[in-house]
Amino acid sequence: MPKLTNVRTFVIQTAPPHKGGNYWFFLKLETDEGYEGWGETAILSSLYGLENGYEAMVRDIFDTHLKGQEAMNRAYLFEKLYDRLTQEHPDYVMLGIISAFDIALWDIAGKALNQPVYNLLGGKFRDRIRTYTYIYDLDDTESLAKTGYAWTQNPERMGELAKHYVDEGFTGLKFDPVPQVKKRVPKPFELRQHELGNAERVVASVREAIGERADILIGTHGQMPPADAIRLAKRLEPYDPLWLEEPCPPEHYREMGRIANATSIPVSTGERLVTIFEFQQLFAEGGCAIAQPDLGSAGGITATAKISALAEAHYVKMAPHVWGGPVILAAALQIDAAVPNFLIQECIGKGGEFFNEIVKEPYVWEDGDLLVPDRPGIGIELDEAQLEKYRGRLADR
Repeated sequence: MPKLTNVRTFVIQTAPPHKGGNYWFFLKLETDEGYEGWGETAILSSLYGLENGYEAMVRDIFDTHLKGQEAMNRAYLFEKLYDRLTQEHPDYVMLGIISAFDIALWDIAGKALNQPVYNLLGGKFRDRIRTYTYIYDLDDTESLAKTGYAWTQNPERMGELAKHYVDEGFTGLKFDPVPQVKKRVPKPFELRQHELGNAERVVASVREAIGERADILIGTHGQMPPADAIRLAKRLEPYDPLWLEEPCPPEHYREMGRIANATSIPVSTGERLVTIFEFQQLFAEGGCAIAQPDLGSAGGITATAKISALAEAHYVKMAPHVWGGPVILAAALQIDAAVPNFLIQECIGKGGEFFNEIVKEPYVWEDGDLLVPDRPGIGIELDEAQLEKYRGRLADR
């Protein structure tokens, strides 16, 4: 049985326009038998500033809790980290670090057994993974500001962009048709009449441009109170969106359930929730039809497999969230392939460019679907030489 001997960390700064975040947080576990496993934490550095402390934190956790442990004992090590690092109280930031360790442990297990992780989860339900992407403005190469402008203020441009992505093969397109932030106004904030009207015009433009070729997915990032979310939903119901995502702050499960009961649009949520315990509270309130745990924050593969089973028992579909680098997506694909209640996978376009620059073998796309790799472990290896080129501020100091 391979034993854990070392951890290496890589905090890298992404190239403009920073799709997936300004920083990506990777770790690599090493064993005494030569097996290595990659993990990634989905923490937005703009919120927490952890790009300067992540590496020291990961090293201390490894030395204290994981060094010398048998790498195949994934369930035990997950519970150990959850108990010692959270005092059995779900925490978004710490679960992100636990997620990275957990993904890496599953990667090692697959490589030691010469099997893809999905075979360790029970085998495949599907070879192709349906995907969706945010609608990004193709003329914007330096920031996402122009994309946000198109989402909320330029219906005609949104129709053009939507058609482009559908022509690429995507069968799901997501965007936020209402403002994500307002100066000096804390969330949740009310929506004005002109904001509701423009949201409807943007969605109508996208529907007219793509017809029935793809689903429309409405993002909101939880910035509205429930009453405003219900008003928005009524405006958008005629355009038959696949979902209304995180329509109020995710901390209030009962209110999420009240919104779900007030609209015909399925509610999706979960990117900021962790472990089966928070999802159980959400499901108990009827708070979503589509669960969106992030493999880089919800507790890795161990926790997400449990969430998937819990979701199945509530007739809830799975659509894992991704806003980060290629390791989170690789781990999500293993879940997508193995669970019966999978619906659709979030992607950041088709990766490419910087995304593919740091991996040894890029993902394989066929139209808008991702093909499930058959390589052992999570199916992806990072190029350490490339990672070193993009190390973030910690290494530059």
